Amino acid sequence: MKKRILMVALFSGTVMMAGAVQAQGHRGGPDFATLDVDGDGSLSQLELQSPREARFAAADTDGDGALSAEEMTAAAVAQAEARTARMLERLDANEDGLLQQEEMRPRGADRADRMFERVDQDGDGVISEAEYDAAKSRMEERRGERRGDHRGPRGRG
Repeated sequence: MKKRILMVALFSGTVMMAGAVQAQGHRGGPDFATLDVDGDGSLSQLELQSPREARFAAADTDGDGALSAEEMTAAAVAQAEARTARMLERLDANEDGLLQQEEMRPRGADRADRMFERVDQDGDGVISEAEYDAAKSRMEERRGERRGDHRGPRGRG
């Protein structure tokens, strides 16, 4: 009887999760990493339940319906290990199992570099107060143009 109830609950959770994902407008559903709650590289029926229930059940290793401090710590460590492994896989360009500072270049760093170069008008590698003020004025003018406000910076006449 317990097995039957568990199967019905698992199936219901899967159907509810699919409906919630579809209602949120996700094309193709959540990605694998989102569903792989315990980060073990595979999906169990339990993980296909609602994410909150699945996280709780995965952390409740003794199955008593309650989380001890040890279970919560173990779940947090497992999640951190999985996140670390994904980060290494994604960023470790030289595949040495370590992340050097240049491999951890923030997202959008190239864009930030290009922006710095545009503001640094004289190309001396630093931004003077005059260059900063000029860039700020250009940005304010562009904002005014996008709003249709032709009265100058910040809409002042």
